[in-house]
Amino acid sequence: MPHAAAVASDPPPHAEERRPWTLLVLLCVAQFMVILDVTVVNVALPSIGHALGFARGDLQWVVTTYVLFTGGLLLLGGRVADLLGRRRVFLAGLVLFTAASLASGLASTPAALIVARGAQGLGAALLSPAALSIITTTYTGAQRTTALSTWGAIGAGGAAAGVLVGGILTTSLGWESVFFINVPVGVTAALVATRLLPAGGAREGSLGELDLPGAAALVSGLMVLVYGVEGASRHGWGSAQTVILLAVAALLLATHVLIERRSSRPLIPPATWEVRSLVSSAAVMLGATGILVGTFFLNSLFLQNVLGSSALETGLAFLPLVLVIGLAAHAGPHLLERVGARAVVIAGLALVAAGELVLSRAGAGAGYFANLLPGFVPLGLGIGLVFVSVSVTAMSEIDGERAGLASGLMTTAHEIGGAFGVAIFSAVALGGGTTLMHGYAHGALAGAIVAGALAVVAAVAVPAVRPAPGEHVAVH
Repeated sequence: MPHAAAVASDPPPHAEERRPWTLLVLLCVAQFMVILDVTVVNVALPSIGHALGFARGDLQWVVTTYVLFTGGLLLLGGRVADLLGRRRVFLAGLVLFTAASLASGLASTPAALIVARGAQGLGAALLSPAALSIITTTYTGAQRTTALSTWGAIGAGGAAAGVLVGGILTTSLGWESVFFINVPVGVTAALVATRLLPAGGAREGSLGELDLPGAAALVSGLMVLVYGVEGASRHGWGSAQTVILLAVAALLLATHVLIERRSSRPLIPPATWEVRSLVSSAAVMLGATGILVGTFFLNSLFLQNVLGSSALETGLAFLPLVLVIGLAAHAGPHLLERVGARAVVIAGLALVAAGELVLSRAGAGAGYFANLLPGFVPLGLGIGLVFVSVSVTAMSEIDGERAGLASGLMTTAHEIGGAFGVAIFSAVALGGGTTLMHGYAHGALAGAIVAGALAVVAAVAVPAVRPAPGEHVAVH
């Protein structure tokens, strides 16, 4: 999914040491697989559900498990890369991601696929921060700006390619191919990486410095929370199962907070939560991503199971939505300079709400051009504007020493938001015996309500900052 961050000014060109671009190509190929694996799987979900016998409410875990493990362990992955070496951790993440992709394609039961998706998420959480660290330490000056812009474009490119590639592969070769496609790419990238990646990057230290208990408490707490929310629509919010699950989730997340406060090297230093601009931006990022990924999930089921579209037709149907997001994200910086980030965020969320309201009116006789595309366009415009705006506001009160941490927190919010979005859309639309045709309207309406609530948060808490003239904003 697209995500943006302000890039600091570069040293003078004469101070640069030119580096070959082959290394950047390698790292971007690996990141492309990580991004691709969200949208490419969404398109294949109905086929996966039919083939493996997923219960209707459990299908969301194919997406949720991946993004929860990626987001929940991303900051830990960055720490591991600093401690053990970026080259070593990148290769370990790439090998794990590739092996888990193979296991996903070979899965014969829902449980096997969900476990493999969790392993993919862990691999991504190691691979991505290590790759970005290699880029920022290898390239300098204008080369670094170009490299970060290219890295950012991979996000939009991966999402756009995913919806199309997912449709083509699922239709022509079956759902397994959306996972198998990673295997030759991953093996090739790993072999090339052993020759291209620079050694070093590790520092003296021990694994005891890693906040492993805190990371474990965070991921397990989020998993239990999502499971409780997803099941509440079937068992009732006041049922014993729901109450117990939510209580366990609260206990695990509270344990995470306590561990973080006592840790000498917490994943997120406590002072970070005092930066209002960063916290409010992360909250909006989490909610907006939830709406977007939840919309992908729900519309993939609606297009194929209700409207009878093929996987390829579904991929093509999503393509305008992804392209509009990219266009809005690239146009966003010009609006930020004119009216400020807060106004752009609120306007973007209003467009998101309008798009979801249009989608909520689609029924069994809905047509793509008459009902879905008119909702996708304002939704995509709004999401693109929100992403680029909150990325600027998140960095507005952050000094250079904490820029990496702030960017990591925003990316974590991005991934975890996707997990909760799928869970909430699934619970609202598919729970309680509701038919998908009627549940679709409920899910889209929930998206509009969340967008409205986020607009209130933005109006109160998001600062009205503007990027400095000429400041570069890269779309991730």
